[in-house]
Amino acid sequence: MPGVVTIFTGADMAADNVGPMAPLWAIKSADGKPMAEPPRWALSRDRVRHVGEALTAVVAETREQAQEAAEKVQVEYEPLPVVVDGRAALMKGAPQLHDAAPGNVCFRFARGDESAVNKVFEQAPHIVRLDLVNNRLIGAALEPRAVLAVGESVGDRLTLYSATQVPHHIRRVVSEQLGMPVNGIRLIAPDVGGGFGYKGKHYPEETIIAWAARKLRRPVKWVATRNECFVSDNQGRDHLTHAELAIDAGGHFLALRVETIANLGAYVSTFGAAIPSAIYSALLAGVYRTPAIAVQSTGVFTNTLPTDAYRGAGRPEACYVLERLADEVARKLGLDRAEIRRRNLVPVEAMPYKTPIGPTYDCGNFPKVFARVLDVSDYKGFEKRRSAAARAGRRRGIGMACYVESSGIAPSRFATSLGARVGFFEAASIRMQPDGSVQAMLGTHSHGQGHATTFAQIIASRLGVPVAAVQIVEGDTDQVPFGTGTFGSRSIAVGGSALDCAAMKIIAKGKLIAAHLMEASAADITFTGGRFAVAGTDRRVSLREVARAAYIPTSYPTDLELGLQDTAVYDPPTFAWSNGAHVCEVEVDIDTGEVRVVNYWAVDDVGTVINPMIVEGQIQGGVAQGLGQALLEHCVYDPVSGQLLVGSFMDYAIPRADDMPAMVSELDESQPCTHNPLGAKGCGEAGSIGAPAAIVGAVLDALSPLDVTDIELPLTPARVWAAIWSARRVERVESAPG
Repeated sequence: MPGVVTIFTGADMAADNVGPMAPLWAIKSADGKPMAEPPRWALSRDRVRHVGEALTAVVAETREQAQEAAEKVQVEYEPLPVVVDGRAALMKGAPQLHDAAPGNVCFRFARGDESAVNKVFEQAPHIVRLDLVNNRLIGAALEPRAVLAVGESVGDRLTLYSATQVPHHIRRVVSEQLGMPVNGIRLIAPDVGGGFGYKGKHYPEETIIAWAARKLRRPVKWVATRNECFVSDNQGRDHLTHAELAIDAGGHFLALRVETIANLGAYVSTFGAAIPSAIYSALLAGVYRTPAIAVQSTGVFTNTLPTDAYRGAGRPEACYVLERLADEVARKLGLDRAEIRRRNLVPVEAMPYKTPIGPTYDCGNFPKVFARVLDVSDYKGFEKRRSAAARAGRRRGIGMACYVESSGIAPSRFATSLGARVGFFEAASIRMQPDGSVQAMLGTHSHGQGHATTFAQIIASRLGVPVAAVQIVEGDTDQVPFGTGTFGSRSIAVGGSALDCAAMKIIAKGKLIAAHLMEASAADITFTGGRFAVAGTDRRVSLREVARAAYIPTSYPTDLELGLQDTAVYDPPTFAWSNGAHVCEVEVDIDTGEVRVVNYWAVDDVGTVINPMIVEGQIQGGVAQGLGQALLEHCVYDPVSGQLLVGSFMDYAIPRADDMPAMVSELDESQPCTHNPLGAKGCGEAGSIGAPAAIVGAVLDALSPLDVTDIELPLTPARVWAAIWSARRVERVESAPG
C-alpha cells in the first residue's frame, strides 16, 4: 500500500533474539516456590491471550498510511476457550492460559499468623463476614501513551522518547531485551500528561519502536489512539475478596482473616504481582489495633489485559476491605460507626506501632485526625440534614473511611526481600553556577505533581536562593543521576530527601570555600539564609560569592576540586506512613438509583507540607478517581468471547466536573515523618484510598431503612435501583396479608 515501509511480526523479533518482557517484581508463594512467569513477547509469537495483544507492527511514512495498512492485515486465528473472571479461572476445567501456570495460578501468597488467627476465631463472641469486589479500572489519562525512537548519527546509540513515569527502568529493560548496553539508550520522558501509575510500567511498544528504529536505521514513532489505550494500557484493581473479622462484645477487633483472588490478566506486568500481594497485604492492619491478621492472596491469569499499579495500588483495596468490615461491625452490634472506629484506633502513645502483619508505623495521631474530620463535617448534626433531605423527598446518607498508606515506596532492602528486582532509592544532583543560579537534576519524573515548584522550594529553603533561580531537570537519563521514578507517593519523601541531602553537601563544601575566603577555620563557619558567616563576628559572604569563587582557582582552597556541585542518593529506611480520615455525604434518588455526592471532607496527615496548594490538588484529584471507582467506572469483558465491552468513553464513565462535590480539605502536620530529613510523607494517592469506602458507606447508610446492606462496586444507578427495588419487593411480600 502507499507509504508502507515494512511489516514486522513476532517471528522477525525472534530472529533478532529480542528477549521477553520480564517483570521487575517476582513474588514467592507461601510454600517458597517462585511465581509462574510465562514469557511475554513485545510482538506475540504463535498465540495471543487477550484482545489488544500486539501482533504485527506496520511501519509507513505517515500515521494515516500506517493505520490504513494495518486495517488490511488479515490474520488467520484458531479460536481458543476464554476465561475473564478470576474465580472462574481457578475452577476445574477452566481454559488454561500458560503451560507454566497449572490451574492459571501465578502465585499463592500468604502473610501473617494463620494459626493464631484461627484460634481467635474459634473463641470470638462475634464474627462479621463480607464478600467484596474491587472493580477493574482503566487509567484513561487524557493524553495517550506515545513512543519515538531516533538513532544517533554516530555509532549505534539510540534516543528513545517515551511517555513514562520511570525513565531509568524503561531504559534498563529495553536495553536488556535488545541485547544493548544500558548506555546505548538515552531515554527521555518529556511532559507525558496524566500517569496515575499505569504509565510507570513497561509496554510492548517501547521495545517494538526501539527495535524497529535500529533495524530500519530511521526514526520510528507511535502514538496510541484512544481505542488502542483501552485495549493496550494496563488496567487496575480487579480483586474478589472474602473477609472475616472477629470481635468481642464491645466491638473491639480481635482477628482479621482475608482471602483475595487477584486477576493479573494474561501476563505478569512490571509490578503486577506485587500490588495484590506484598503491598496490599501490608496495609490490612490499617489504622486499627487488630492483634492477629492472616492474609492469603492468589494471583490468577485470565484472558484480559494485565493489571498493575493504578492510583493507590493495593492501598484502596485494603482500605475498602477494612472500612466495609468496620461498618458491618457497627450494624451487627447496633453501634455508631464512628464509635466503632474510635474504640479500635491505634493510640498516639503506642507509636512506633508494629502491626501484626509486619510493618511498623513510626508516627501518626490517628484519633486526632479522625476527631477532626468528624468535627469539620459536623457529624453530630448530620441527622438534622438527613431529616431536611427527607422532607424534600431525598434519602441522605453519611459515610466515613480511615486509611494508612505506605508512601515513599520503598526501602530497597525490604522490597528486594519480597521479590523486587530493582532498587527503590532516589538520586539528586545539584550544580551551582558561578552566578549563584542552581540546576538540580533528579531521577524522579513530574507528570502533574508540580515538581518544578516543590523541588525548587526545597532548594530555596535550604540554600537561601530565590525560587526563580532554580532549574529542575528530570526525565532524561543522560542528564540526571540513575533514579527510580515517580509512583507510590514517593517524589517528595524520597526524591525530595535526596535533594535535601545534596543541598547539605553543597553547604558543607561551601563552608570550606567560605572559610578560605574569610581566612577562618571551617569549624567556625555557619550558614543561614543564604550567607556564610564566621561565628561570633560580622564577617560573612553570600552563597553567590562562594559559588563564583568555586570556579576561580586563585580564590579557592588548593585541596578542593573546582566547582560547586554534588550528588546524593537516598534510600529510605522504611515507608513514610501517611494517614487520614474522610467523611462523605450523598443523596440517593430512590426512583432512579442516581447517587449524588453532596459534601466531602478530608483530613490528611502527609507529614511536612512543602506546598499546600499542590497537596490539596493531589488530594482532590485522588478523590475524583476514587469517586469514579465507587460510582461510575467498570471495565467489563464478555465472558464468552473475551472481547472488551468498554472500548471508548461512550461505554466507560469517568467523573466529570459536575460529579465532584463541594470539598473541604485540611492537612495535619503535627506528626512529621521521623526518619527522612524533610519529615515528609506522600500525598498523591490519599484521595483514591479513602474515597471509595467513604462513598459506598454513605450510600448504604442512605438505604439502610430499606435494609440494603451491600451493593457491588461500582454503585451505578442501575445497581442502586435494582437493590432498592429488590428490598421493596421483600418488604411488600413480608407486609402482604396472610
